[in-house]
Amino acid sequence: MRIAFVGKGGSGKTTLSALFSRHLARSGVPVLAVDGDINQHLAEALGDGFLGDGSLGHADGDLGASPLGAHVAEIKDFLRGTNPRIASREAMIKTTPPGRGSRLLRLLGDDELHARHVRRVGDVPLMVTGEFDENDLGVACYHSKLGGVELYLNHLVDGPCEYVVVDMTAGADAFASGLFTRFDMTFLVAEPTRKGVSVYRQYRDHAREFGIRIAVIGNKVTGEDDVLFLKEHVGDDLLTYLVHSPWVRAAEQGRTESDSESLDALEPHNRHALTILREAVDAHPRDWAALHRHAVEFHLRNARSWANEATGLDLAAQIDPDFVPGPTSLD
Repeated sequence: MRIAFVGKGGSGKTTLSALFSRHLARSGVPVLAVDGDINQHLAEALGDGFLGDGSLGHADGDLGASPLGAHVAEIKDFLRGTNPRIASREAMIKTTPPGRGSRLLRLLGDDELHARHVRRVGDVPLMVTGEFDENDLGVACYHSKLGGVELYLNHLVDGPCEYVVVDMTAGADAFASGLFTRFDMTFLVAEPTRKGVSVYRQYRDHAREFGIRIAVIGNKVTGEDDVLFLKEHVGDDLLTYLVHSPWVRAAEQGRTESDSESLDALEPHNRHALTILREAVDAHPRDWAALHRHAVEFHLRNARSWANEATGLDLAAQIDPDFVPGPTSLD
């Protein structure tokens, strides 16, 4: 299952992404956390930090994992495999869907992509897109770095009880690409304020248009008035809420243990909220046909909008009509 955490900047989506990833990892299921935010703080929230070059750093001095955004060309070469519809890395764009001959991925599989781009932070494997650096200023948008994440998810064949948790860009920026359709569940983190719920309406409308499941998680709730405010503004989309957490504040200040057992000290209500999140995710099985249909639709949109002209090719020809998405594709 693929889960996105979205919301206004400062709502706590990175903290919730980290808590939920650690909650899943403690249960023993395969989980991969992905930092897809322009502000790369998920590793820190999981209990680690970054080296100066944007790679994931470790206390033992390990060189860490290479950020996806710096290696999109190599990722394209790897994933296109022997697909005859994709002649070169230059002909492949971030929305290019897999077809027969493409190299498909198992979650945390034994392959060069996972070996290069995944490192463990505590008990959670993590991928990062990389920071927006000086070389990008004035010449690129951050969404170009997210191409690696979109390609990864398009070629991933994850199974039951496997989880990918993505900390997305803040606010409505998440709609700048088709990446928002790559998930089985989208959790929108909202503080109980007018600004806190402002992103909700935009996400709700776009999500409904494409059949994306969305649920609101209230955060930093301090009392019944906050809960009533959230219910008034988001209605039945409010799945659960987390109360203001001294434990989280202590963790952010480095005053808690970083291992998974320290989650036992998280407030009981907040631990229960994490359980509710997993139950909501597990309640809806993957619709592979819909997932692939969205991938094809956004590929055609990009092809018509800019990519055909940029590549000099008709990229609609990259769509393999005989490709069957899902576990059978691994055969």
